[in-house]
Order: sequence, then structure tokens, then C-alpha cells
Amino acid sequence: MQELCKVIRILPLRSFPRGSIDVRITLKALKSTIDRSRFPRLLEEDLDENFVRGSGPGGQAVNKTSNCCVLRHKPTGITVKCHIHRSVSQNRKEAREILARKLDNHLNGELSVENQQKQIEKLKTRETDRRRKKLQELKKQWKEREQD
Repeated sequence: MQELCKVIRILPLRSFPRGSIDVRITLKALKSTIDRSRFPRLLEEDLDENFVRGSGPGGQAVNKTSNCCVLRHKPTGITVKCHIHRSVSQNRKEAREILARKLDNHLNGELSVENQQKQIEKLKTRETDRRRKKLQELKKQWKEREQD
């Protein structure tokens, strides 16, 4: 816990009474501690890129153009198909981002960036639920005092 205090430059841990460390401080520190060092780098020689015809809403114009990007990562066999934008270059960029995230989840599992962000969000929701329950309890106690 003392390292978290050093990371965000606040008072040392011993200056706080026991159990009084603000959770917002630790959540900010957790955001900065997402480990992105294991995020995989995509090498061009490991990728197989094809452009195929798109499908979906848009009619004949969408069905005629070959702007859907299909990326395959040769070592793992992970395939991504991206037809979000009308532009080939935007689809290529988007496909690479999606492939990098999928590859990170495949290789790192629990330590992937996406899972780390989910854990932080879970901590945030837990904290907001705790605060909401505490406020409800205080309101309940106040009403009881007012009725007496």
C-alpha cells in the first residue's frame, strides 16, 4: 500500500489513521498500474491480409466493393474480419487494433489489458454500491431519529 502512495505522490501511509485511505486514491493508482508491457506487437510478416467484398445493410454499393479487411495471424491462426467503415484504410487500421486485442487476450489471459480494465471497473462499481448502501443506511437512521 505504501508503493501506491508513492506512485501518486501523496502523504506517506503512516500519516493516515488505519483504514482511512480514500478509495479514489487507490483507483487512480490502479488505473496507472495497468501493465501494458505484455501487449503483443503485430509484425507484418506474421500477418496474412486479404480484402473481400462486404455484406450487410447498404445494398448494391456495399456488395460490389472489396473494402472488408480479413486479417489472419499466422502463428496463432486467429482471424479477424472488419467491415465497419467504408474506407479500406480505416478498416485495415481497425482490424489491426481488434487483432491486437484478441491476441493479447489469447496470450495473456487474466493479465491482458482488457481484463485489467474490467477488474478496475468492477472495483469502481463495488465502491459505488458500498457508498450507495452507506447513504441509504444514514438516511434510514435519520428518519428513525426524526420519528422519535
